[in-house]
Amino acid sequence: MKPLILVTGATGYVGGLLLKALLAAGHRVRCLARRPEVLRAQAPDGAEVVAGDVLDAASVRAAMEGVHTAYYLVHSMGSVGSFEEQDRAAAQIFGEAARKSGVRRIVYLGALGSSSQKLSAHLRSRHEVGEILRSSGVPVIEFRASIVIGAGSLSFEMIRSLVERLPVMIAPRWVSAPAQPIASSDLVKYLLAALNLPPGGSRMFEIGGPDQVSYGGLMREYASQRGLKRLVISVPVLTPRLSSLWLGLVTPLYVRVGRKLIDSIRHATVVEDTSALTAFEIHPVGFREAIAMALRTEGHGSLVDSRSIGVAAPPEKAFEPIRRIGGATGWYYANWLWRLRGVMDLMVGGVGLRRGRRDPEDLRVGDTVDCWRVDTLEPGHRLRLAAEMKLPGRAWLEFEVTGDSSGSTICQTATFDPVGLLGRAYWYGISPLHQLVFGGMLRGIAAAACRPGASPRGADARASSR
Repeated sequence: MKPLILVTGATGYVGGLLLKALLAAGHRVRCLARRPEVLRAQAPDGAEVVAGDVLDAASVRAAMEGVHTAYYLVHSMGSVGSFEEQDRAAAQIFGEAARKSGVRRIVYLGALGSSSQKLSAHLRSRHEVGEILRSSGVPVIEFRASIVIGAGSLSFEMIRSLVERLPVMIAPRWVSAPAQPIASSDLVKYLLAALNLPPGGSRMFEIGGPDQVSYGGLMREYASQRGLKRLVISVPVLTPRLSSLWLGLVTPLYVRVGRKLIDSIRHATVVEDTSALTAFEIHPVGFREAIAMALRTEGHGSLVDSRSIGVAAPPEKAFEPIRRIGGATGWYYANWLWRLRGVMDLMVGGVGLRRGRRDPEDLRVGDTVDCWRVDTLEPGHRLRLAAEMKLPGRAWLEFEVTGDSSGSTICQTATFDPVGLLGRAYWYGISPLHQLVFGGMLRGIAAAACRPGASPRGADARASSR
């Protein structure tokens, strides 16, 4: 039986990726979470979730029981009050509990930044946490990283929000500080590889991709890969306080998190010790490829219209009208609007609705369905169509059916990945039509799925949009 691994911070971005990777590799994993019900709802099968808090010594000791390696991936940057004091106390509790429980190794993710600089409070705290964990006497493998590039990471989503939403960007001095970004996938490889290091004392590794680049350079590369033209205006001064307020207006960041983030990224965060390249057989990708990989990950930054409705039919019957959608069958509501949309698409060089379907009953991955193409098909359960019409972005239409012999729920989701302000303007401009067409379409599918004489459960589809 493989040794037990404890993961803290599994509800965070890096922790969530690591948890999936550990389970995929066949490891036994226990997670410590303040809100276990949230983690249980999103954690992959096989993860043991226990309630606790790194500031609660009793819960940490209980979670450490039988653990071989413990990952420490938590920090208090988003907390109210002195995050330094909280991080210090949590590290002391964690290290002491690990020592008393006989944990063989702690793996800690810290932050790059030269100690010769006058570092921000956040970077100082990251370094201090590593020192506290080592002082426990338990061997610690500390990785120090800079910007993590991946769909969902705090830094990358800040870049995404700024570039997507602002055709003209103000560039204070902090966007010029050199950094050495690392792709999230490479970061997880390092964290996993720490399990295979030979037993011994504590070690610290500085990790990053092969390139040094500033936040400004990352924003320009993101804009280039998205096909966006952006004007960057440099300003001589813009304090972290003002920058964080500005970020709070145009990005999803909390102001207090934004200020601490800017306090950190205005310092150089580059690799000075390259020993990680020889200690591990890992070859990190450059920032351009890392951004391209992040952009290929769907579901982050997208605009979504999701609706569901219950029907008095088993899943296989509820899926039948979905399988027949498009072509001669039509779209179950306002077909004249769909035809008008097809004509408009033809006028701008698109495919329109003229392609129809290969077969009115049979459907396969890769088939055309009017102006869509079958992207994913799980018979009786799920269909996802990718739009091939001319759009200022990428779009998908997905149907998912769940239930049992007594009834089913049909979930219909339209997802749009906009390109720049034009893409967002397009989505919000046609939002009233979405309410009409998508709502009517779902009700029409539900009516077609019901047995003769039956009616959809619930008069209206339940919808949510963002």
